[in-house]
Amino acid sequence: MQSDRAEVSVWTWCSKWFSQYGLFIMLMFLLLAIWETIVRMGWVPSFIIPAPTAIVSSLVEHHRLLLTIHLPATFMEVVVGFVLSIVTGITLATVMHMNGSIEKALYPFIVISQTIPLIALSPVFILWFGYTLWSKVAVVFLIAFFPIVVSTYDGLRQGDPEQRELLLTMGASKWDIFRKLQVPLALPSFFSGLKMSVVYCVVGATIGEWLGGSKGLGYFSRRMSSNMNTDAMFAAIVLLSLLGIVLFVLIAWLEKRFSIRRQCHGGKRKVG
Repeated sequence: MQSDRAEVSVWTWCSKWFSQYGLFIMLMFLLLAIWETIVRMGWVPSFIIPAPTAIVSSLVEHHRLLLTIHLPATFMEVVVGFVLSIVTGITLATVMHMNGSIEKALYPFIVISQTIPLIALSPVFILWFGYTLWSKVAVVFLIAFFPIVVSTYDGLRQGDPEQRELLLTMGASKWDIFRKLQVPLALPSFFSGLKMSVVYCVVGATIGEWLGGSKGLGYFSRRMSSNMNTDAMFAAIVLLSLLGIVLFVLIAWLEKRFSIRRQCHGGKRKVG
């Protein structure tokens, strides 16, 4: 009986998953087949764009080097930069929301920080931090904290004035309003900023490694590019893409779980 229920639940999950992503999967396989055919037919030289099967073969060939040295290095840069971006982004957004003068003073600088080309700043970070983890983390942080600051700040400003007035008449303090009204309303925007930021972290780590590094997927890709080994270069690019997808899906899953928990707590409060 339990096995039958398990089979039904698995089948239901598979059907739901395929109905949501089935078209994407079929289109992806179609594009890969067209890509493979174009390269195999010689319409595009393999040293410019390698065939998908050649990329997979290169992944298998270099899997030990990629998975034990370069992928962990890039992952560490992404995680450290992402955590610093979250802490800084939430702090700046909260401070600017609480104090209008600070918002007027800091917001222009936050915007200006995104107008400076990262390629121009990367040598500066290398000069400051050397060829260490922190030169890459600085690039990751600079590109990743902006979406978190802006999305969190905009989310905190979405508080309903009527609900705020109602809480004030009930004797709520500013901290109570911030914690019970503004923070919950800001969470959707906050998670949207997180999903953008975590993808930018992968981009920032790649740029930092490309311009100055001794390990990491960006460094490996640059080295293979200089050796005209496009199969291995695309293998590193595939891993970078997969890393970004996995991190994005993880944040989306956390957002979904958090929203479900909030709804459950909200329902208990209403019932109580």
